[in-house]
Amino acid sequence: MTEGWTYAKAGVNIDQKSSAIASLVKELNFKRNGKGTQVRMKNLFASLIEFGDDYLTLATDGVGTKLLIAEELGIWNTVGIDCIAMNVNDTICVGAEPMSFVDYIAIDKPNEEITEQIGIGLQKGAELSNMEIVGGEIAVLPEMVNGVDLSGTCLGYVPKNKVVTGQDCKEGDVIVTLRSSGIHSNGLTLARKVFESAGYGMKDKCPGLSGTVGEELLTPTRIYVKDVLDILSKYEVHGLVDITGGGLRNILRMKEGLQYVIDDPLEPAPVFKKIQELGNISDTEIYQTLNMSMGFDIIAPADVAEEIASSYDGAAVVGRVQKGNGVLLEKENILYDRY
Repeated sequence: MTEGWTYAKAGVNIDQKSSAIASLVKELNFKRNGKGTQVRMKNLFASLIEFGDDYLTLATDGVGTKLLIAEELGIWNTVGIDCIAMNVNDTICVGAEPMSFVDYIAIDKPNEEITEQIGIGLQKGAELSNMEIVGGEIAVLPEMVNGVDLSGTCLGYVPKNKVVTGQDCKEGDVIVTLRSSGIHSNGLTLARKVFESAGYGMKDKCPGLSGTVGEELLTPTRIYVKDVLDILSKYEVHGLVDITGGGLRNILRMKEGLQYVIDDPLEPAPVFKKIQELGNISDTEIYQTLNMSMGFDIIAPADVAEEIASSYDGAAVVGRVQKGNGVLLEKENILYDRY
């Protein structure tokens, strides 16, 4: 292949997605009166809602095209973990503790075996998050859905004096990352297209990967709730970033007027190296699409960052905060600026 794969070439254009979001949000102007009003603040991973001495939080997300791999392999008992993870990992980015969850399953026809297996994963994700699943919906939509779609919504809370917005980030802070479990539940459209174009089906073995391609890509998203809440209970933290769709660009949600420098990135897991190799993907593209093993970032004062990095599983110092703008992947001299 002479021309490398990009997310847009695989069918997902993040610029068009951003434009679509903006066109929707500009129409949402109604403001509630009384308790339960929204805190109007840009770039948060979870919405903040006024509720006395606390903020309530809401986050919603789905599993995406990882479900196509689950369908092809007939393995449904892990995608529920992904559904929980994609929501609770955003919830903790504002310092909130997940409390309750509702799931939504859209399916072309009822299938007890599939929904039971999805339930196993949802239950496991809830246990890992110390969160209760309080309800949900299964919609049978044969004229709209071909297969299964899975998403959910998380309710959390945070005392107002403990909220983390990223606006406290400052020059001299240090960036600590918590290692991901793999590709998580983002960028699977690109990953699938890359393997398929290289001649690998989801049930095939690929040199350098353990198990089949599909099994590697189905590795459940790591849930960071217990580690991050423990860190928040012990250390001063200025920013929290869930590295999901958009890769390192997610750090741009933190305070403007600063440059977030990744000068010692983690060695990417074999699955990322294989995707980049087979797809001839540039560093610029892959670090703004996949997490590259850096699944969740913590921005903290220098005097506590090293202790955080040495105290938690898969944690490491990967960068620093300085004057400037954007996110700089230093060794590759790649600068990601705001759209």
